[in-house]
Amino acid sequence: MNIRQALAAARAAGVDRLDAQLLLGALTGRDRAALIAHDEAELDTEQARRLATWTARRAAGEPLAYVTGRSEFRGLTLDVSPATLIPRPETELLVEWGLACLAGSSAPAVVDLGTGSGAIALAIKDACRAAQVCAGDCSAEALAVARGNGTRLGLEVEWLLGDWWQPLQGRRFALALANPPYVAGDDPHLAALRHEPRGALTPEGDGLAALRRIVEGAPGHLLPGAWLLLEHGHDQADAVARMLAARGFGGPRTRHDLAGMARCTGAIWCA
Repeated sequence: MNIRQALAAARAAGVDRLDAQLLLGALTGRDRAALIAHDEAELDTEQARRLATWTARRAAGEPLAYVTGRSEFRGLTLDVSPATLIPRPETELLVEWGLACLAGSSAPAVVDLGTGSGAIALAIKDACRAAQVCAGDCSAEALAVARGNGTRLGLEVEWLLGDWWQPLQGRRFALALANPPYVAGDDPHLAALRHEPRGALTPEGDGLAALRRIVEGAPGHLLPGAWLLLEHGHDQADAVARMLAARGFGGPRTRHDLAGMARCTGAIWCA
């Protein structure tokens, strides 16, 4: 089977053209232009076998990133697994805001809470090598994926097993970021996300439980003038801002994504 025939077979199985090309690219190490230019190139037996398996999984609705085991985030190629969320482009807004908060700092201490694949922590470390970054997650499986990403990318991050602030006793930070589960438990969109770990998507209930816990515990782990930045649902900005203000944070503010949706809310710890 050559590349042209493989693409046709994937399309016939119900995979769209772009996804078929991305599957073949991940399998062969060729970009899309090379696949088109060299569509007579033959797949070996193992490549053909894996492609058939990958095609069936993608046609059944499994996300492309889980099929290939890789996802891109802010220029970094990350390993992902069903133990981790697939990094979203919208989360890059949280990273950009975090980096702006670190501008002019010297070796700032940064923590990423609920790190999953390590995307946020690794993106911060990649862009700000002087930062002392640590990241935690309550899932040992997710943390193993994150640690592997850090090792493969050559980015030094301290990985900690534990729930939110729990493994950080006695430590304070200049910046804390989190993309916690925030989808309401009855949100109909969860059905379309069935392949991703439910606990990383929703805390059940109104979707605010994890955000409340992070805000409640934050003052004991932040330096004066530190920022706490939180990703949240498009309709949760006001609720998060109220939480921050009630806990003693100064001047909560919200940033919007390219679609104009409220995406992240943050504030400064003023104690």
